[in-house]
Formats: sequence, structure tokens, C-alpha cells
Amino acid sequence: MRFSTPSVIACSLAVMGLAAPSALAANTGGASAGGAPSTPAPAPKVKIHGAPITSRSTNLAYSGPVYEKSITGEVVPYVAPMSPSVASETTGGASAADVAVPTKPELLVPGTRARYVNGIAAAPMSAPAAVQEIVWAADQLIGLPYIYGGGHASFVSPGYDCSGTVSFALHGAALLSTPEDSSEFEVWGSSGIGRWVTIFSNPGHAYMTVAGLRLDTSAADDPSNEQGPRWRPLRPANQGFTVRHPTGL
Repeated sequence: MRFSTPSVIACSLAVMGLAAPSALAANTGGASAGGAPSTPAPAPKVKIHGAPITSRSTNLAYSGPVYEKSITGEVVPYVAPMSPSVASETTGGASAADVAVPTKPELLVPGTRARYVNGIAAAPMSAPAAVQEIVWAADQLIGLPYIYGGGHASFVSPGYDCSGTVSFALHGAALLSTPEDSSEFEVWGSSGIGRWVTIFSNPGHAYMTVAGLRLDTSAADDPSNEQGPRWRPLRPANQGFTVRHPTGL
């Protein structure tokens, strides 16, 4: 059937007029032509990173790629030295001077988990800069002996106790200006588990987990049974401790 041109135009205008309210409601989130309010689309869920703080495994083996941050800031493939860079860790023979000047490489690995490489930790590339600085600062203590009160009179010490170790690591990321003892860590920072860093403390002991590795002077749940500041496997549980974390991490 054929229509005259005026009829076609009139029909088109009528259709447009009927469709306009519904289109307007869809575009503005307002009521439709029938008066019922539209339902807004749900906001997409954002996955919040959370580093693990417990594990049933004590295996720290890692065989993936490892990189090193050079003194010029370049990230280059890491070449392990012929002799371990932390050879002194088995004897506790490092000196206070070794702590004052970083001597261990600043290692990096892909992803969000810190990894155990040649006795020290490699920081995750996807972690915030502060988390990487915590890892690299703590690495400088590996091999030093446990000394009660070590790291409290000064951040530079020939040995460190539990809270002195945690304090030094946080100080390396400019998160702490004065060493804290284990009781003070019970109220430091923010309450609860952190996204990257979590501190466990009570009046007698303190340790921390950083991106999936545990920094602790105690050999509890560590098959190595070696004392002093070390990176260790995560514990199966962390009962008996107040749980805190650096604000924002």
C-alpha cells in the first residue's frame, strides 16, 4: 500500500513523540512513561588485594624470574653471585656498618607476592613503593644476630630483637621515625589485617608479614630453626597477638 508523503511525515512524528519519554527516562535514570522508576545498574565490584598471612606450607622455593634494581634505578635481570650475597647469615658475622650501608641487592619479582631468593626477599613488582622499601630494608638485617634491645637505642645496631627488626623495616619505608617496642606496636598504625603488611604483637614479641613472607626473629614454624632477623614461612595461625598494619597498606 502506498502513502502520500504528508502522511508518512505525520506518522513518523507521532512515533517519535511516543518514544521520547521512554528514551529520556532511560538516559536520565528517571521514570519511564508508565511512571515506574528505573533500576540503576549495580556498580562493578573492585577486587581489593590482600596478601596472605597464614599458610600450611613451609616451602619457600621459587624458580621464577628475578630482577634487580640498579643504583641508577633501572630494573635488570638478576645474576646471582658465585658466592651467596648473604654468606654471613649462617654465622651472624655481619657488622653494624653492613646495616648502615645497603649491601644486599634490591631484588624484584613479577606479581604481588614477595619471594625468597638466595636468603633474602625479592619485592613484588606490583606492590606499592613503600612495600618494596620495607622488603629491601629488612633484607639488610638478614644474617645479624638476635640481641635483646637491639635496634631501639638506634636504628643502627650490631644485632636486633623482634620489635627492633620490625621497626627497622618500617623505618626503611619512612613509616617510622622512632623505634617501637612490641607493646607499642599493639596500638601503632591501624587496626586489623593490612592489604600488604600486617604486624603481630603482644607484650613479649612482635613480627610482621610483608606480601606473603614473614619477617621474624623467632624460628617458630620455620624448619630452618635459625634465630635472628630472617624471612620465614607464614605461620599456620597467628593467635595470641594484636593485629595492626601501616595505614593505607
